[in-house]
Amino acid sequence: TKTEGQVRVTVAVPSAEESEQIFGFPLARNNMQPVWLEVENNSDTAFFLYHLAMDPDIYSSGEVAWKFQSSLYSKGAQQNIYKLFRDNEIDWFFKPGTTTSGFVYTNLKMGTKAVLVRLFAEKNVREFAFFVEVPGFKADHHQLDPYTLYSEKDFIDLDDDGLRQALEDLPCCMTNKDGSGKSDPLNLILIGPEEEIWPAFITRGWDEAEIIYGASLGRTIASSLFGRRYRYSPMSALYFYGRPQDVGLQKARQTVDERNHLRLWLSPMRYKGMPVYVGQISRDIGVKLTTKSPTLTTHEVDPDVDEARDYLMQDLLGSQKVAKIGFVEGVGKAEMENPRYNLTDSPYWTDGWRVVFVFSEEVVALDEVEVFDW
Repeated sequence: TKTEGQVRVTVAVPSAEESEQIFGFPLARNNMQPVWLEVENNSDTAFFLYHLAMDPDIYSSGEVAWKFQSSLYSKGAQQNIYKLFRDNEIDWFFKPGTTTSGFVYTNLKMGTKAVLVRLFAEKNVREFAFFVEVPGFKADHHQLDPYTLYSEKDFIDLDDDGLRQALEDLPCCMTNKDGSGKSDPLNLILIGPEEEIWPAFITRGWDEAEIIYGASLGRTIASSLFGRRYRYSPMSALYFYGRPQDVGLQKARQTVDERNHLRLWLSPMRYKGMPVYVGQISRDIGVKLTTKSPTLTTHEVDPDVDEARDYLMQDLLGSQKVAKIGFVEGVGKAEMENPRYNLTDSPYWTDGWRVVFVFSEEVVALDEVEVFDW
């Protein structure tokens, strides 16, 4: 629930099972996700709901009802299905002194769902941004508890110069479990409150990674073999700080074979009291056979790993939550003519720089973004 002036907005996103209990039909199987919305308008202004801010490809109630029609139903039963979804759809007009509630039928998004409620009237716009954890999704970062990783005495607070030195002193790359081999370069640093970092990614279309368990493995295999889109595929474990990644995020194309994806580790560093995450980003462009993987297959990585890093820089600037950026050394340069190789023998080259982002609680326009004086 959020309040601005005399307007109060409440949002809820049911799980797939809950939405089926509410409507009696499996909406999630058809890529549909109802979002419940309540608008309490105690102002003297009437507002309209700008539906497309919530989802530019929303479903109409008739479209949802059509998915569950059958020639076996009587005409009256078919009308009742239509009436069910129409009557539960929220009215788009909010008169002064009224409370209105109902559903908006959006596209399915597991993990954390961004819901932007935009109300408008003549020369008057109210916006309410929500980031709602959808029940039933087993994201890897839900298991992250910094106080089990580090004690309070482990945290080190750094100023600008100290941060630069600490980041340049980090190892170049991720490793395998025993640390005997080097994998892809650690080319990414995220700094800021978690409640600002993750929404910045979610609003730019990034998805969380599920933990590895039976169902998620099955969906990953089906996506690769049959071309089914699976946006939340688990990531294989790579290591830094002696442990597998704390957080995995990805932006997939049609299948898990093609995606930008990144791994993050919470560090013991703090910058002006804010958490510092160290990570790696690369672009998967296909799948290849390899004896270096227990599954005998692995992703082929775009060898120009700086491209994925620079893509992310532009992408996150579009979130308008990045207050400051910079680059530090530490990866080590590798030329195209003399590339380095990761753990599965995929070549890569790089200019050797890490990109650093500092996130803000405020909206930051492009011309307001600061640059570290390094």
